[in-house]
Amino acid sequence: MAKKKNVARQVITLECTEQKDSGVPGMSRYTSQKNKKNTPKRLELMKYNPYLRRQTLHREIK
Repeated sequence: MAKKKNVARQVITLECTEQKDSGVPGMSRYTSQKNKKNTPKRLELMKYNPYLRRQTLHREIK
């Protein structure tokens, strides 16, 4: 019997919010998954930015 695919799960991209303003070249991006039914709003997480060498706020982009 085949497994049922989870349609609510969605692959998202998280992009640094502080990178553009700093003028440092490069862009810190992460990929993750979220459940669209449980979290319909855009996701915001503190992630490590290797260009700025510290944790910064990463926001979901489309």
